[in-house]
Amino acid sequence: MEREKSRRFSGETVFKMAMFALGLVSIVIMIFSFHVTWEQIRNTLFGTWWLPIAVLLMWAPLYLISSYVWLIILRGQGPCNVGLGMIYKWSITGFALNSLTPMGLLGSEPYKIVELKERVGTQRATSSVLLFTMTHIYTHFWFWFTAAVLYVILACFGLDEMNVPLGIVLAFGALFSYAGIYVFRKGYRNGFVLKMLHGTGHLPGLKRWSRRMEEKHGEAIHNIDAQISQLRGQNPKVFRKSFLLEFSERILQSFEVFFILLSLGVASGTGLGGHLLLFLHSFLILAFTSLFANILGFIPMQLGTREGGYALAVTVFGLTSAIGMAVSIVCRLREIIWDAFGLLLMQIHKSSH
Repeated sequence: MEREKSRRFSGETVFKMAMFALGLVSIVIMIFSFHVTWEQIRNTLFGTWWLPIAVLLMWAPLYLISSYVWLIILRGQGPCNVGLGMIYKWSITGFALNSLTPMGLLGSEPYKIVELKERVGTQRATSSVLLFTMTHIYTHFWFWFTAAVLYVILACFGLDEMNVPLGIVLAFGALFSYAGIYVFRKGYRNGFVLKMLHGTGHLPGLKRWSRRMEEKHGEAIHNIDAQISQLRGQNPKVFRKSFLLEFSERILQSFEVFFILLSLGVASGTGLGGHLLLFLHSFLILAFTSLFANILGFIPMQLGTREGGYALAVTVFGLTSAIGMAVSIVCRLREIIWDAFGLLLMQIHKSSH
């Protein structure tokens, strides 16, 4: 028994060390591929003294909201002896691994399951992490769909321009988002782990692996799917609360773009109405950039895709690509700092273990 426990502990330690090393390599690659001069960084970041402080500090409560959503889901499944502080720590590291690994989910979800399973068991840890990830992605689809509708509304009131190419892009974004919402609704009703396993079995070379996984872990997979479907069916309050908190986080993230545009002297009018319109444009810029970057999400840290996304998104509102680059510089530097902090937290020993 002790030997098996030691072997499992060793395997988990190797996994975490591998994730930490991959994260470090990704950060180094990011820094050396960030072709920006110190003068550009200084002019963009320190043009106003409050910008770096506001952008860095605002992400502390944003990560806290995500952590609380995960905790709500976990508590909705039964008694939970994990505090918000520990969930907060794991969440920051998880978001860093999402950012630094290809396709995101290759690092964060396994890491969080490994950290949590000693407290609540493997099945519950797996289902809570998958449910949080589903909620996070599901909210993104609603975020993109809302942005497409919002732009059309602003265009109808003459506050933004509409043309055929932009209309096609908006229609594609709306249809893509609606398709994602539909798929996730079905996943919430029926579970999706077993279906994903069956789908994997259709890929070349993975049919036998898929069959072995189902034979060996079939009961556990059915239990995880049952726990996923229970969130929306038996705990609708938990589902609505977690969704609304996640969606509010998407809205609050728009303040990052809003602060950067304000620091650059960008205005969409005067007075409160002008600031409100600038915030709505910030919401749209973030949504369009996020959609573009996530479609190409296989690139670690979304190198180049987010920069290109910002450069394209800001031009829709009559701003120059240089402003888009300035926004991407600040966001990228903030991301590097928080990712490094997340990797540091990964190495901090937990006395409660």
